[in-house]
Amino acid sequence: MLPSDLGSLTSLGQPAVSPDGKTVAFVLQRVDTDSNDYRSQVWLVPVDGSSPPAPFTSGEHQDANPTWSPDGRRLAFTSARGTDERRKATVHVAPVQTGGEVVTLARFADEVLALRWSPDGGQIAISARTRAERYDQDDERKQPPRRVTRLFSRLDSTGFTVDRPLHVYVVPADGSAEPRNLTPGQHEFSRPQWTPDSRTLLVDGRAHETWDIDLVSDVYALDVATGDRRRVTGNTGEYGSPSPSPDGTRVAFLGTDDAASSPRNSHVGVVAIGGSGGSDEHRWVSHGLDRTFSPFPNNQPPHWVNDRTILCLAEDRGHVHLYAISADGSERPQPVWDGEGVVTGFDEAAGTLVFALSTPTSPAELYVLQDDRTTRQLTDLTAAFAAQARLRPYERFTVPSSDGRVDIDAWVLTPPDLDPDRPYPMLVNVHGGPFTQYAERFFDEVQIQARAGYVVLWCNPRGGSGREESFGRAISGLPFGGSGWGSVDYDDVMAVVDHVVDARPYVDRDRLGILGGSYGGYMTSWVIAHTDRFRAACSERAANNLLSLEWASDAAGAFRTYVGASHLEAPEMYTGMSPITYVRDINTPLLIVHSENDLRCPIEQAEQMFVGLRLQQKDVEFVRFPAESHELSRGGSPAHRRQRAEIILDFFSQHLKP
Repeated sequence: MLPSDLGSLTSLGQPAVSPDGKTVAFVLQRVDTDSNDYRSQVWLVPVDGSSPPAPFTSGEHQDANPTWSPDGRRLAFTSARGTDERRKATVHVAPVQTGGEVVTLARFADEVLALRWSPDGGQIAISARTRAERYDQDDERKQPPRRVTRLFSRLDSTGFTVDRPLHVYVVPADGSAEPRNLTPGQHEFSRPQWTPDSRTLLVDGRAHETWDIDLVSDVYALDVATGDRRRVTGNTGEYGSPSPSPDGTRVAFLGTDDAASSPRNSHVGVVAIGGSGGSDEHRWVSHGLDRTFSPFPNNQPPHWVNDRTILCLAEDRGHVHLYAISADGSERPQPVWDGEGVVTGFDEAAGTLVFALSTPTSPAELYVLQDDRTTRQLTDLTAAFAAQARLRPYERFTVPSSDGRVDIDAWVLTPPDLDPDRPYPMLVNVHGGPFTQYAERFFDEVQIQARAGYVVLWCNPRGGSGREESFGRAISGLPFGGSGWGSVDYDDVMAVVDHVVDARPYVDRDRLGILGGSYGGYMTSWVIAHTDRFRAACSERAANNLLSLEWASDAAGAFRTYVGASHLEAPEMYTGMSPITYVRDINTPLLIVHSENDLRCPIEQAEQMFVGLRLQQKDVEFVRFPAESHELSRGGSPAHRRQRAEIILDFFSQHLKP
């Protein structure tokens, strides 16, 4: 894969099965190089394969969130157009098989994130941002100032949320009235799901006074007629992503009882919808499997097949599998699909189960699960891109940790037409998070690096997800029983590097590079401050000073859940884990890549590292991307994604190629 192939990148997701189980709606996204943006459209495909997939919407803008009417005759969807700063969103309904007009139900000045059609067919629930009146004035120089009274007033890639909260609306499905806001005010509510009687919406929310301090979130029930709100969960943990049972008596949700200590494996809970919202009323029904049931970044709510069985995704050592969970928790979760790859989304109706699956050689395609538990592929829409980019499978292996306590999952991708008798430079990639995982899915960066002539190595060190909770909590702070960032995670990365260098003669041990973004950028900075083993490094969107990060990030105030104490109480714990503390020990040539609109790891994190190295006249280069967020490598503009890939390859070519 070449950097230029990013301009042809195609992906699909958001599968929605029709009520009769015969048709699947899904979203296909492509790059529009002329506008330097992304386009997406809703497609349809019959489950029996009687005809090929066909577009349902024009795809001229960003169409998404397909939602079927209960009778299966109509499809609702969202459409967005304009710039990120002034993106307009609309909600539409169109007939599926018969002729008829497309009806526009609603127009919003900001993004719409979800649609849900009521079981009685009369209304559609919408999750959308509500702009304050200050935005009525287009000239920012005349807008009133923002008033901030709580933490988490901004969100990376979204901007200010304090005056643009997520609210839940309902609108008549026939377009006879304007949308009605059920959750006006300062608090955010999202992910609406209807109860079977169409009278109540279950939503995520944080509506208590100290939500920004205790980080507690809950499931709420909204009376659609009156807008009255009632808390369903116990106000003691992180509870969200609700899904009501078919009989309307219970709600399944995702979360953990401990909001003050991170990370935690998120589990599936069940609670009575009509309960009092007490702290001891819910039951965790997935504890038989010690994995997180909130895969990043493709988390979706649990899905009830019937009143006894719930479907949910779970990470599992580099895979994301689909599990069936007993609603009473009496049985260990059982895999419904546990093959090679990552399920990025699924849906089920009338006994038809369809999921989107990404593999190393496919961004994602749709598959239907058959009665004999085999799968049948429904789409082949990314094959042209995969062939153009010459995507290749990975080699997976495990390496014992240096302390002998765990084994580390790792992958390698070699250059095309590898000659084992000649030496190759190697690039070591470190994932972000840290509570995420590298997985058996399409990953553009390693494909690009291998095509450029590098042996590419990546692994899942302790602190990541996809394993037992103790594995993820290994690098929590000392008060939480962990050893902190830059401890066993560093040891694990280096153990994998040692293993590969020793086991593969074609790896040139004198030409090693390391790179990563976010926490991966942190680890890159940390590694080169503690060893001169690498000839070059690229630290991207990194957390370099954890103390200043806890003052300035959009998530400022939350990092204490990792460390075990706030930065006000124990600043020395933050500085001790910060690469900037050891900047005098860095001798490796470093490329710093950062986005100027990054709110998660503000660009001051990069500026500190650059200033520290430049004052010492060390070999450092700082590349700043304008108009981009923390998500540059995954969701940045197509032009910037290509430029970024080319800049990184050029840097390592200067330092690692003969």
